Amino acid sequence: MKAIYVCLLAAAGVMSAGAVQAQDAEALAKSKNCLSCHAVDKKVVGPSYKDVAKKYTAKDEAALSAKIIKGGKGAWGEIPMPPNPSVTPDEATKLAKWILSQK
Repeated sequence: MKAIYVCLLAAAGVMSAGAVQAQDAEALAKSKNCLSCHAVDKKVVGPSYKDVAKKYTAKDEAALSAKIIKGGKGAWGEIPMPPNPSVTPDEATKLAKWILSQK
């Protein structure tokens, strides 16, 4: 019986750690002003993160991370995404993983 409780507690810990990481990534997006042009569930200036997650897969994570830093144009219409040189590569990876999890 103890083994079941230990397993349940471990599973709860893993699940709550994922929620904390998602909150950290969202706070990072806010701190880097990503949410000035994007929202999770609706188009603002740029596409919603849900739409980005539909278009890209985990295989595109590195390209998405690079685009977060360098900016881009043409993938979502006429309005270009400006570069974000204050975002570090580690932060860009964290943001890309969070964005791709918004399915």
